[in-house]
Amino acid sequence: MLPIQCLERDRCQGKGSTKASTDPNADTEWNDILRKKGILPFKEKPKEHEEAVEEQEQQRLQQNSVVKTYEDMTLEELEENEDEFNEEDEQAIKMYRQQRIAEWKATQIKNKFGEILEISGQDYVQEVTKAGKGIWVILHLYKQGIPLCTLINQHLSGLARKFPDVKFIKAISTTCIPNYPDRNLPTIFTYFEGDIKAQFVGPLVFGGMNLTRDELEWKISESGAVKTDLEENPRKQIQDQLISSVRSSVPTRRDSDSEDD
Repeated sequence: MLPIQCLERDRCQGKGSTKASTDPNADTEWNDILRKKGILPFKEKPKEHEEAVEEQEQQRLQQNSVVKTYEDMTLEELEENEDEFNEEDEQAIKMYRQQRIAEWKATQIKNKFGEILEISGQDYVQEVTKAGKGIWVILHLYKQGIPLCTLINQHLSGLARKFPDVKFIKAISTTCIPNYPDRNLPTIFTYFEGDIKAQFVGPLVFGGMNLTRDELEWKISESGAVKTDLEENPRKQIQDQLISSVRSSVPTRRDSDSEDD
């Protein structure tokens, strides 16, 4: 019979004792074997060791918390909490800060318009042709004293605030194009990166003084200059109502036959 089996038998029968059993905390190979067999309880860790382990765990949790939350910080908060980051985080935070700066600059570029700008012919090249990469430009040629031009300028002011990443500009027609005929007013051109993409010429294209801002937004969106949140053409609803009204007012063939009788 093996020594361990004998010891377990004697322990169950209340017989015998060992030197190891009188000192269960002794660091001996025999005691380790007895602990693995469940004969002796595992040695308790010193209090100092437990405190050190607990402190390390708290530091780890704190570091993980910093790494987890720095992605939600603003550039100002990153500067304020810079001393709390450990060396392992510094490279990641440096890259993240560069990414946030790039995003901030892109936002500033996209939102740098927001209002309609008045230009003259001498500004055309700079403001339209050289507008920049990825920039849409809406140019309205108008003249004072034409009511529809005034209405469109009002609508474009609202659209400029709604789409601050698009450059909205207006110019008196003859300052950009000498001898431009008034019958072609209002005229709207859309450009992308300096190239013309669409043109809307004359009052009939805009539907007269009943033109709404939503209708103008939809018309401009068809050129790709703005990304409208409108689900369908507002003008279509009016057209459907007009058609329905006309149909209801036109007598049917049956009604006409009855009148003849």
